[in-house]
Amino acid sequence: MAGFFSLLRRLYLSLYNWTVLFGWCQVLYFVLKTLNESGHEHVYDAAEKPLLFSQTAAVLEILHGLVGLVRSPITATLPQISSRLFLTWGILWSFPETQSHVLVTSLLISWSIAEIIRYSFFGFKETFGFTPSWLLWLRYSSFIVLYPTGISSEIGLIYIALPFIKASEKYCIRMPNKWNSSFDYFYAAIAALGIYVPGTPHLYTYMLAQRKRALSKSKRE
Repeated sequence: MAGFFSLLRRLYLSLYNWTVLFGWCQVLYFVLKTLNESGHEHVYDAAEKPLLFSQTAAVLEILHGLVGLVRSPITATLPQISSRLFLTWGILWSFPETQSHVLVTSLLISWSIAEIIRYSFFGFKETFGFTPSWLLWLRYSSFIVLYPTGISSEIGLIYIALPFIKASEKYCIRMPNKWNSSFDYFYAAIAALGIYVPGTPHLYTYMLAQRKRALSKSKRE
């Protein structure tokens, strides 16, 4: 029975990783194609559908960790996925004024390349039981460049969205109401910016430690 469930787990994770990989390949393709043909102003519109699908599908990775399908710690997975969902739905989708900014291009290129590498890595691991050495190196080295460019783009887009958030009052809850409470999305976005201050070096340090451990292990093997 244990062997049967192990097989089901591998089949499911293989399907999940290759499906989301295809989505991110579409994102990168549409970004580069649109950038070449009509400029960065139209990049978001071209890549929106595969972006929303691929990034939203990452919610399942939190569930994978909670139920023990994967060994990734929730403490590392949750903040990264949450911040990306916030950018995808809470900023870009919610405030169209941000969609034509050049930072959208740098954001989507950084995200898509990182995710293409990551999902390829796990796709090989679950489907074939191994990963090529070059893919292992990319998995634990590409973030050195892609993480700073992605994070910078995220911070920049949240900052750019702030005046539009304040003017629109979208997602705000004002008193009086039956819950007797209020919520201001503008200040929530500012708080999100504040989280990047301790969060960015923490995640980067964690990823550097992961890189050292993974590459050292591969040399021993």
